Amino acid sequence: MQHEEIINCPKSGGDLCYKVQVAPEIYNYMSLSCGFWTNSFMTEDHEFFKQQIEILPELYKDLAWVDPETNLIWLPNTINEQTKGMVFANGTGVQDWHWAAVQAIEIPEEERKNHPIPGKPGEFMKYKMDMKNMKRFGERDYIDALSYIGILPE
Repeated sequence: MQHEEIINCPKSGGDLCYKVQVAPEIYNYMSLSCGFWTNSFMTEDHEFFKQQIEILPELYKDLAWVDPETNLIWLPNTINEQTKGMVFANGTGVQDWHWAAVQAIEIPEEERKNHPIPGKPGEFMKYKMDMKNMKRFGERDYIDALSYIGILPE
């Protein structure tokens, strides 16, 4: 059933927004132009949106954008790839934010016992996010942030 197409991003106007049909009448949208995402359930009155917004950081709530054409609410995307790194919105507010990218580093074998995996007794992390290598990227440089952590080729 999955149908995929590339459209212009309603938020940024960029030409790298993936629209994926995951079920009849249900679409996911992910813009590589601006780093924001939404889906068919992301409307103010939908239970899915209410659950999402409840757990989000204040910055993400502040950055939420409503598409005036569809009423879909777009939010910053967070990438957390254990072996590569993280990309997330970071800042103090709408006027002062950026994409932050942090590369993952391998935890030396002898230190892994200090990094247990929550809920998995006897299992330990092999990678951790190295906040010392955090790099800032502008609002329209989401793709560069993904490249920095190795998700996309440079």
